[in-house]
Amino acid sequence: MELDDAYANGAYIAGADSYPDRWDTAARVFRDQLSAAGRAQLDLAYGPGARERFDLFLPEGTARGLMVFVHGGYWLNFDKSTWSHFAAGAVARGWAAALPSYDLCPSIRISGITRQIAGAVQAAAGRVAGPLALTGHSAGGHLVARMLAPGMLPPECTIRLAQVVPISPLADLRPLLKTSMNADLRLTEAEAEAESPVFQPAPATPVTVWVGGDERPAFLDQAAWLAKAWSCGRTVVAGRHHFDVIDGLADPDSDLMAVLTGGG
Repeated sequence: MELDDAYANGAYIAGADSYPDRWDTAARVFRDQLSAAGRAQLDLAYGPGARERFDLFLPEGTARGLMVFVHGGYWLNFDKSTWSHFAAGAVARGWAAALPSYDLCPSIRISGITRQIAGAVQAAAGRVAGPLALTGHSAGGHLVARMLAPGMLPPECTIRLAQVVPISPLADLRPLLKTSMNADLRLTEAEAEAESPVFQPAPATPVTVWVGGDERPAFLDQAAWLAKAWSCGRTVVAGRHHFDVIDGLADPDSDLMAVLTGGG
């Protein structure tokens, strides 16, 4: 369809096919290490569905706060198990990190996934005290941005929000109506607008939109649209594409982690 190529990432990334296996391996190693140290709580329920589960990784000692990372995959692919190692940066900085799975389209609509993630954030926040930092990648960037819609999270969570970093977010879903993916996403014009963060009121919570400088033009546009709509910060990371722009989450000394955890 008209915009299939605009939203195709792997076709423009060298070695794209190797990334899922590399992520899976790194995630498994990290989970095993944290489990052996007694600092991993896996498959915690936040709802009744089989995929309504999150993993919680804990630092040594009392956590300074909680980071929630929501994975991407166009609401169609992956689960929490592929991304565990992206909790490493937060954990090394003394923060707990929660990574939820969620149901995938076409078995659920995107609006239903949004409600699931709100439940996951609330459940994870109930286990860890302190400030909340939300981040997500691609479709996950959309989902964490949606958490800032009025009334999406309960007041006891909203008041704790310290930073939200949508990474390469899909902020305006209307272009996806012109992609073949919509056969499974099942977006209507009304839902695409209702689920687009660019049409939400600008939040009071600090937000930094993060995107790779070597990403597809459509994703650079999406990041710019959200930053403009919300009058918030936008960081374009030179030399990063859609698959490696999240690498900073695994590095406690990265600029990305400094933003997420307030530099502390």
